[in-house]
Amino acid sequence: MSSLFHFFASSDNPQSLGFKFRRKRLQEFEKLFFANFAGAEKIEILDVGGRDYFWKHSSLLNHPNIRITLLNLHLENTSHPSFRAVKGDATSMPEFGDGSFDLVFSNSVIEHLYTFENQQKMASEIRRVGKRHFIQTPNIYFPIEAHYALPFAQYYPKALLHFVLTKTKLSRFERWNPAEASQYQDEIRLLTKSEMKALFPESILLKEKAFGLTKSFTAHNLG
Repeated sequence: MSSLFHFFASSDNPQSLGFKFRRKRLQEFEKLFFANFAGAEKIEILDVGGRDYFWKHSSLLNHPNIRITLLNLHLENTSHPSFRAVKGDATSMPEFGDGSFDLVFSNSVIEHLYTFENQQKMASEIRRVGKRHFIQTPNIYFPIEAHYALPFAQYYPKALLHFVLTKTKLSRFERWNPAEASQYQDEIRLLTKSEMKALFPESILLKEKAFGLTKSFTAHNLG
């Protein structure tokens, strides 16, 4: 049971399936990144909704002139000189000028914005402030809903999903706090392939596969 608990734990658990997918995604990103920025003297990256533990094993941190700005609704703790944390809103970033960053990165964040209108605002701001971008989000049609690790949870009636999350241990072998469950249910709006293309119309759309199915999409313009 312990091994199963870790396997279905959230992606910040190194033993989880989500962590393994995230690590592979980071490796794919790094290949594209260094193909574009090899030899660059200074590189400014904005990670929208990011935390420094995501980059813990990244070779980017070995580059002496990379600075990664972590943008969140609250100030994140940082543990490496390459990071700086700022408080801000992904849907409106007036503190950053056009083209302020060589790259904007975001992993599993754009689906947490409640409405498609907010997702459009975030995508527009990313394209404005970043010369390049790499934006990932889960596929709405993948059978296992990524946030709850439950089959087809994205199609449950809201009341049923709340009951399953808070009254059973079917989601990651634990009961959710009712307030946290309600918050997730309100904020998560999963995206389709066509919606990601609409949000990032001039981007390449990568498909991350699991069990032969598309688990997530990544929109990027790294060539």
